[in-house]
Amino acid sequence: MHQFEKLKIWQKAMDITESVYRVCTDLPQEEKFNLTSQMKRCSVSIPSNSAEGSGRNSKNEFAHFLAIANGSTFELITQLMISKRLKLIDDLKITPIINELVEVSNMNFALQKTLKNQ
Repeated sequence: MHQFEKLKIWQKAMDITESVYRVCTDLPQEEKFNLTSQMKRCSVSIPSNSAEGSGRNSKNEFAHFLAIANGSTFELITQLMISKRLKLIDDLKITPIINELVEVSNMNFALQKTLKNQ
């Protein structure tokens, strides 16, 4: 693939990463090395693994890295829900990000399926 910047899943994941970094500024300072750090790492993992997989030598390797990205997607959804339950971030800020993550996850599963069927 090699031109990961053209992948819609990568582009959307980059947008999500920006949103997560912005919303993390609302988290309390005491969460800087806990939830904030974990959420940022998960958000970065999604486009990073999509890009890394696209540069691999086989479709199976690409699908493997997409699976890792999808794991980070669900991990981030969970962390956002934890933030919501603890009332650390307003629901109005979290819900759009979760919706985008679900969309990226659906795109990811579809791309993995396409790679496996080729």
